[in-house]
Amino acid sequence: LMGQPDVTTPKGLRDRALIELLYATGMRVSELVGLRPAGVNLEASYLTCTGKGDKQRIVPIGDQAAEWVTRYIRDSRPILIGKRSSPRLFVNARGGAGLTRVGFWKILRSYATPLGLARSLSPHVLRHSFATHLIERGADLRAIQVMLGHADLSTTEIYTHVLEQRMRTMYDRFHPRA
Repeated sequence: LMGQPDVTTPKGLRDRALIELLYATGMRVSELVGLRPAGVNLEASYLTCTGKGDKQRIVPIGDQAAEWVTRYIRDSRPILIGKRSSPRLFVNARGGAGLTRVGFWKILRSYATPLGLARSLSPHVLRHSFATHLIERGADLRAIQVMLGHADLSTTEIYTHVLEQRMRTMYDRFHPRA
């Protein structure tokens, strides 16, 4: 999926930055498209996003996502936005207006379809993958809760069920007395 956008074009570079950032941060799609340039601190590798109930939170950004967002800001956004201005970090390819949730869904679907993933892939799947991959690698559940912007830890605990299922599968597969 990450390799699908043609990063030699302004639109493709934007799309790669969008997908990388969504997976790297676990943001909701509404938070992603609502990002403001001032809310992204690439030098310190974090962003500030506004979630449900207008609550703001700080989320770390990985090196790869930061690199793609840097390239987008430097090489693509000025072309897409043209002479207009936008308070949003990510803009559409038709006049530079702020990208919408539906617009992002269409972008994601356009890259998922050739891979045969259109039916199973959504922005929320990338959010789920973010959390699941952190859990699988031993991340603290409370830290994941904060990064996802969950008000209650029980909402985040669903990801531990995925890990428990995976452990059971591994146990059944590899233990000699299973």
